[in-house]
Amino acid sequence: MKKYTIDFSHSTIGFSVRHMMISHIHGTFEAYNAEIVAADIEQMQKANISFTIAVASVSTKNHDRDVHLVSPDFFDADVYPKIIFTSTYIDQLHERKFAIHGDLTIKNITRPIVFTTVYTGKGVNPWAQEVFGFQAKTQIDRRDFNLVYNTFLETGGVLISDEIDIVVDLELNLL
Repeated sequence: MKKYTIDFSHSTIGFSVRHMMISHIHGTFEAYNAEIVAADIEQMQKANISFTIAVASVSTKNHDRDVHLVSPDFFDADVYPKIIFTSTYIDQLHERKFAIHGDLTIKNITRPIVFTTVYTGKGVNPWAQEVFGFQAKTQIDRRDFNLVYNTFLETGGVLISDEIDIVVDLELNLL
């Protein structure tokens, strides 16, 4: 088995959520760690993948919103400082497409989720190191993780949708 590391300068853990039912707010988590172990990353059915994300590292490019997100109204980062994902099994859907099944833990609540993942290819970087690219997507219902804060709008609807889209873009290096 081989261990792979994330090239953080070319990788992102991001999310988006509908705002006021008319637009999307996008955010990222700036601090995270991962352990990715596989015999062959291009044939990842037997890979073991885990991520630990620092909740306090959330960034939506709006300081006041970020402070609110780490407060008890949302993530309650002082009590629940980490989001954790651990893969349980991986299905190959097509030549370069996989379903990564796993457990997502937010606020000490664990739910099974599936990331639809595309292997986007490999290359050699300017330092002669082989790199591998992946994009993984999923959608969660934030209420499943006790992220229930919301405000009803005077014009109807709510301030924040319940569905959160998660997109993970990774560039991996062989350790």
